[in-house]
Amino acid sequence: MPTEAYVLGIDTSTVATVGLARGGTVLGRATAPDRMKHAEHLIGLLDQVCADAGIDPRDRKLERRLVIGVGPGPFTGLRVGIITARTLGLTLGIEVRGVCSLDVLAAQAVAEAGPAGEFVIATDARRREVYWARYDASGRRLTGPEVGSPDRVPDLPCYGPATAVYRDRLNGAGPELILDGGTLAASGLGLPDVGLEPLYLRRPDAVEPSRPKSVLAANRRRS
Repeated sequence: MPTEAYVLGIDTSTVATVGLARGGTVLGRATAPDRMKHAEHLIGLLDQVCADAGIDPRDRKLERRLVIGVGPGPFTGLRVGIITARTLGLTLGIEVRGVCSLDVLAAQAVAEAGPAGEFVIATDARRREVYWARYDASGRRLTGPEVGSPDRVPDLPCYGPATAVYRDRLNGAGPELILDGGTLAASGLGLPDVGLEPLYLRRPDAVEPSRPKSVLAANRRRS
């Protein structure tokens, strides 16, 4: 994998965030804090980081890669990010790599907090639950990702967005850490490739309705 490729990072597992890096150096980052309007903000964020860095992602003379965080996260947010990444990859003719969003936060935790031993990354899964995974001191994922009650998260130092929501229920809750698109772009090619299928970890709320019962058939049985 060329080290001088321009790498565009996208993640919508929590907030919508975008980053651009080259050779491991962050060239730009942009985040929209609204967790409910990923579709409205994402393209604008992509345009912003590319314009700030002075590059045109459509320029086929540039070596380009795209890294997308595939969760875990809510159904709607992940769908927006992954569909956008797939479409860009197809349109621009560039490789798209899927990584676990918790792995990106683990890389941030190692860089910013410097945990001495194992630690946990946790994000808010709503319904009074969290998505979490356990890591060694280098940021290598040991178990997970999983979804469940904050009370069932291992008793280890914990970093990530969930620490602001469940600080009283997560043992060793540390800095909140919001996923940074710049870190995703700079480190994404070195993180484990998990494919491009979204990591929902649980069934979406919206399900296909079952076939309605026939009133006529019921009436015939009674006659």
